[in-house]
Amino acid sequence: MGSLYRSSSEPAIQDLKVLINDSTLIFPSQQPPDTPIFLSNIDQVLNFHVQTLHFFQSNPDFPPEAAAERLRAALQKVMEAYDFLAGRLRPNPHTGRLEIDPKPAGVGFVLASTEFSLAEVGDLVYPNPAFMQLIVQGLEKFDDQPLCVLQVTSFKCGGFVMGISTNHALVDGISFKHFLENLASQAFDDKPIPTHPCHDRRLLAARSPPQVTFPHPELLKLKTPIGLEETPPIFDCKQEHLDFKIFTLTPSDITSLKSSAAAASSNKKITGFNAVSALIWRCKALSYDCDRDRECTVLYAVDIRSRLRPPLPAAYCGNAVLTAYATATCGELEDGPFYKAVDAVAEGAARMSDEYARSAIDWGEVYKGFPNGEFLISSWWRLGFDEVEYPWGRPKYSCPLVYHRKDIILLFPEVGGVESNGVNVLVALPPKEMERFQSLFLKYLRGD
Repeated sequence: MGSLYRSSSEPAIQDLKVLINDSTLIFPSQQPPDTPIFLSNIDQVLNFHVQTLHFFQSNPDFPPEAAAERLRAALQKVMEAYDFLAGRLRPNPHTGRLEIDPKPAGVGFVLASTEFSLAEVGDLVYPNPAFMQLIVQGLEKFDDQPLCVLQVTSFKCGGFVMGISTNHALVDGISFKHFLENLASQAFDDKPIPTHPCHDRRLLAARSPPQVTFPHPELLKLKTPIGLEETPPIFDCKQEHLDFKIFTLTPSDITSLKSSAAAASSNKKITGFNAVSALIWRCKALSYDCDRDRECTVLYAVDIRSRLRPPLPAAYCGNAVLTAYATATCGELEDGPFYKAVDAVAEGAARMSDEYARSAIDWGEVYKGFPNGEFLISSWWRLGFDEVEYPWGRPKYSCPLVYHRKDIILLFPEVGGVESNGVNVLVALPPKEMERFQSLFLKYLRGD
């Protein structure tokens, strides 16, 4: 039965004492075209950095210094297919839209070390504030900082961690997975690039004229020009005390949730994501207050590559995800059967047809807005970053660098990745809400 995640009995190291040994910029071997690169309306609203950590155990054939040198060479080689990584984001002075200035200004590459071993770092699943030392910080605070920085930090045991900070305007999770696979391939001596990225972002350009054919309650209008707005509400991180907990769902827990919903629903193809999201939605809504008439809207991303007509290329490089939503009152979530919530999550994803997606993109052209809901479920569960094969093996664990935000709940895999089939649910809430969330989580998981 699902439970509260238990971290190591040993206290986490609070300071990894990371020493920066070298820092440089890497450039494409060939000069890219000098035409500014168009960014879609989806790309436009994702101007912030996403940071991921990829931990590797020691491999006697590839000590950290050798692995780092291979990664440095691979990064330069892979930029033949990703030369825009060395560019910089700029607002177009005529349209106000963000675009990529392709003039090569460099991708950051940092070598670092710590006096600790990977074993001493301890639990990799439970986020440690010291992990922030494993990746370059503060890139979004400056106008002329790299869009991508890779930091290799070696442990004294021979293991190392690869920390990557990438501006989200460049890639979504799927295209970042392709990038990792391509980067890893170039670290081998003779492997070809496995996925040639499609860079035609105009495939997701708004129609002319825009045709907003749906109401889009999941989106919030802005008053400021796109790219120049303040931090969007869904990513707001207010200064307040938050309790932070991880809830673990085993494969049998997920199977039980799916079976419970399928037994009563007409939809017999219940996915693990829909069942887990419905459980979280219920608990989050009812942990807040007791107003039964209050509506709670949950947001979650849907990949639109295969939903468009014609479909996008599977190798589309950019952001090809849109925000789906499900809405219900707290009374409906509390009294209604579980399958109703699962069906509502499924219906939100099914709503994302070609026309709905095009309408949402056109809405962004007209209103310049952001996702709008009570909270967002951000899923890293099935992305499979730790399935990528490097010369020194697969990562022991890959995960996002976690920040505590009460309006974002993260799903990420257990150590062992997708193959483990379990999922961790990371929640940050004020203490009283967390107490209620935990009680409801265990209650609903038991089927009470």
